[in-house]
Amino acid sequence: MGDPVAQLGRMMVLGGLGLAVLGGVLWAGARFGLGRLPGDLAWGGDGWSVRFPLATSLLVSVVLTILLHLWARARG
Repeated sequence: MGDPVAQLGRMMVLGGLGLAVLGGVLWAGARFGLGRLPGDLAWGGDGWSVRFPLATSLLVSVVLTILLHLWARARG
């Protein structure tokens, strides 16, 4: 198997890279209006606000479903 400490270090580095990629995608998505799509619900008043990104959630779900499907087909 290998050294458990080395495996833990590798998992931490890969997890950190994954979080960095996810952060970059979210940052880029915000620049293109992700979270403010038609169908995203928002209510607010004096000192409070509630946001429910319905359209954004559906879009992200469809994109992830397609990507994971393609990835699974490529693996065999």
